[in-house]
Amino acid sequence: MLYELFLLFEINIFQYITFRAGISFFIALVLTLILMPKFIAWAKKKKIKQPIYGLVDKHNNNEQKQNVPTMGGVIFIISTVVATLFTAHLTNTYIIGGLATILLFGFIGFKDDIKKILGQKNSAGLSAKEKLLLQIIFSAVIATYLIVSGFSTELYVPFYKNPIADFEYYSILFFILVMVSSSNGVNLTDGLDGLATVPSIFAIATLGVFAYLLGNIVLSNYLLLPSIDGVGEIAIIGSALIGALIGFLWYNSHPAEVFMGDSGSLSVGGFIGYMAIITKNEILLILIGSIFVIESVSVLMQVASYRTRQKRIFLMAPIHHHFEMKNWHENKIIIRFWIVALLSNLIALISIKIR
Repeated sequence: MLYELFLLFEINIFQYITFRAGISFFIALVLTLILMPKFIAWAKKKKIKQPIYGLVDKHNNNEQKQNVPTMGGVIFIISTVVATLFTAHLTNTYIIGGLATILLFGFIGFKDDIKKILGQKNSAGLSAKEKLLLQIIFSAVIATYLIVSGFSTELYVPFYKNPIADFEYYSILFFILVMVSSSNGVNLTDGLDGLATVPSIFAIATLGVFAYLLGNIVLSNYLLLPSIDGVGEIAIIGSALIGALIGFLWYNSHPAEVFMGDSGSLSVGGFIGYMAIITKNEILLILIGSIFVIESVSVLMQVASYRTRQKRIFLMAPIHHHFEMKNWHENKIIIRFWIVALLSNLIALISIKIR
């Protein structure tokens, strides 16, 4: 809407992505801070509680978390979408794809959360096959939309200025892999208070910087980055989601008053994967989302080891539960994971200049 105002009244300040990104940040932040307490009160009344399948001990009080409302992700998704509708260029290809990603993956999470809450006791929600199938279908839709819209299918790697390959229509499979992996990575990480929230903020911020630079032909040419017309606009959704996540963190920090649920974690992870794709950072996402990669790999290693050797590598997976079993306090695990996420994203940003 602000972009349309710029076109209608020629208000110059509205043409700047940085200005509109700042506005979107605060709209989403304020909306989340206003709506979340109302949602928490409503969720408690309706007994929309978080199913806890992990460790219960005296250090981390997971038993008390059984009464903490879930599905807080619905609120920050709504805040993000509303802020974007007010500030973004809504006919932009990447804005359309970004909003579709958040809503489609949010739908999967919402369906999963509802099934857990309304189902029988100890319901695990959607089966792994159902969830994966929906993720693949929706990722394929987004990937096809990008390619049909003329998005480049060239693959770039960190610290090298030229593309190393062109996957052409095989890129659809690659994009599906990136989005599904990212979505599930955030979902697996979302096991402790604020554990997934802050690394997600770092990842979105880093990818937002890349998006802004790639969308600016002068800066992208100077930094030897691929120039992608219009991609900078996605920084507005990213900024809105960061604002919404900070507002959510106000209530999700230890001890959490609300959890994001799969509604939030799947949508955030899917959007991070989407941002990595449109900024040509699919490979660098391994570093940008290092915590999500570590959590996912720990689960894969645990499953593979148990199936092949009937032995466990970790006391419990994902790996944050391993540290719980070793009697680390929850806050120590969370803060240390945040530090790792921050450092890995700083290294990723350094790669901008090293080409």
